[in-house]
Amino acid sequence: MCIEQLLSRKAEDLIAIDLRQTADFVDYFIICTGTSDVHVRALADAVIEGLKAEGQHPYQIEGYDVRKWVLIDFFDIVVHIFQKESRQFYGLERLWRDAPIERIEDDVVMDNKIQM
Repeated sequence: MCIEQLLSRKAEDLIAIDLRQTADFVDYFIICTGTSDVHVRALADAVIEGLKAEGQHPYQIEGYDVRKWVLIDFFDIVVHIFQKESRQFYGLERLWRDAPIERIEDDVVMDNKIQM
């Protein structure tokens, strides 16, 4: 569901990194880019409120007030919402390049690989 929330708010460059075979602390990273601090906040709000409506509450939220990089931790899935410059600087995709990465386009329907 977090992917649907992000797509509905026009998240850019949306990817899912499957970390089940790579990391023992998380199953997936969902990473996307917002076009401004206002857009980053709107994306974060959409994820948080959308999942709260389904009874899922984040364990931790970081960066919400600064809005350069918002991290929303749902234990098995961690959502990273970046502004473009911060995403390029931190390069999470490069750090986890050995894990399978799936690009998610607006017109592609997820096939339930990621349950949330």
